[in-house]
Amino acid sequence: MSIDLAAAASFMAAHARVLDRRRFQLLTGQADPGAVLAALDGYRNADGGYGWGLEADLRSPESQPGAALHAFEVFEDVAPVTTGRAVELCDWLGSVTLPDGGLPFALPLTVAEGTAPWWAAGAETPGSSLQITAVTAAAAHRVAGHDRAVAEHPWLARATRHCLDAIEALGERPSAYVLLFAVRFLDAVHDTYPEAAGLLRRLGEYVPADGVVAVEGGTEEEALRPLDFAPLPGRPARALFTPEVVAADLDRLAGAQRDDGGWTVEYARISPAGALDWRGHVTVRAVELLRRNGLLDLGAATAL
Repeated sequence: MSIDLAAAASFMAAHARVLDRRRFQLLTGQADPGAVLAALDGYRNADGGYGWGLEADLRSPESQPGAALHAFEVFEDVAPVTTGRAVELCDWLGSVTLPDGGLPFALPLTVAEGTAPWWAAGAETPGSSLQITAVTAAAAHRVAGHDRAVAEHPWLARATRHCLDAIEALGERPSAYVLLFAVRFLDAVHDTYPEAAGLLRRLGEYVPADGVVAVEGGTEEEALRPLDFAPLPGRPARALFTPEVVAADLDRLAGAQRDDGGWTVEYARISPAGALDWRGHVTVRAVELLRRNGLLDLGAATAL
């Protein structure tokens, strides 16, 4: 396995947005958490939520549930450092949570340009979205592992109960992304909610042995893979796959570095800016996953 960290650093410097450049620097020991949090603040609104393209295919400025996931990712990055911004985000999420405890897929957009059509359609779809609630709550639970204020926030308890009940009520295989985010959610709450173990085993029956799940309505190449479902060693979701399947997917991820040093995505490109933003985001994620799986020494990274 050969990763060119210098090329990855060059790609980030040339093409990535400031937030992901700072996240990459944090991974490689060249930035402190304060610099990352300052970059995240550029996407924050006065209501405590996040917009402005933090979700790269949702360019509208208003706060959106779909952007909250990415804010929580940053709050996880900076652990063990905590920030009051995380609790403020929980407060905002509580303000837009529906009576059943779930989040809407999206809120009405004020700007449609550069935004994927599914976000606009989701804003017009009533009711709670298990997809958005599960992925957001999963990310919040990972932050809660080092931030007691998030762990004890009433929004997280409501969202968690909604997801557990909605997953229990599934009568058939859900769509690919609902399946993915439900698995991630159950993995995140496995240690604190006893019912999660049985639900994870049940959902695991919908995941093929090779871990490749085609995305309905996606591009021809778009598919979910083992590292999407189970990115981290030692977590319950890893039991869905054999060690050989995980090792093969790590090889695939390492081999997906492009000649320009970055990684790319298989899903639809909605706007030129969004496509580049996604490349920076997934490059940070690829380097982080390879490191956390013990396959990459970040000491060799060059300065940005």
